[in-house]
Amino acid sequence: MNLSKSEIIGLALVALSFVIAIYFYPLMPQLMASHWDINGAVNGYMSKFWGLFLMPMVTLIMWLLFLFVPRIDPKKANIAKFRKQFDEFVIVIFLFLLYVYALTLAWNLNYIFDFTRFIIAPFAILFYAIGNLVAKAEPNWFIGIRTPWTLSNEVAWRKTHQLGGKLYKISALISLLGLFLPGIAIWLVIIPIILVSLYLVIYSYIIFKQEKQNVL
Repeated sequence: MNLSKSEIIGLALVALSFVIAIYFYPLMPQLMASHWDINGAVNGYMSKFWGLFLMPMVTLIMWLLFLFVPRIDPKKANIAKFRKQFDEFVIVIFLFLLYVYALTLAWNLNYIFDFTRFIIAPFAILFYAIGNLVAKAEPNWFIGIRTPWTLSNEVAWRKTHQLGGKLYKISALISLLGLFLPGIAIWLVIIPIILVSLYLVIYSYIIFKQEKQNVL
């Protein structure tokens, strides 16, 4: 099986996360901070093994999904049309997860910092990459805004994804405001992305109904 550039980079980042886990294992406390609340305070812990190896395992599973999905989708020819954007998204999400993993390790090495503030810009980059991917996505069964209505009607798919691409990029810009408004930073990250996702589900239904009426 020939691997694309993004798949090779993704696999390298997964391997790097396992190497990091092995290297830092002797240095970590038996209970590792693993979850933070909206104020950036620790509110969850897990054992050293899972604290170190859970993220590498998750990224390995994700890499396998990203590897096989474009190859098994019945509409893989459509995925090939936006493969550039898909590859960019894959690299961004693996870098994002590795960055969050690094922050977690740093905290458990007693480097105390505002965890929320440190993830705002990476979230913005991730949302922008999602917007870029969504805007170019062609109809398929695995990637994009998959509602019953986008999967059933190509016009609903096209219009929903065109709008979704713009709205996710706007969400990225809104989330960056959290750098200047730390008191509500986490809400500027969470609320826009939730509202956009809900709105796009409703929008896809509206477009689907309009197309059905036009046919009649």
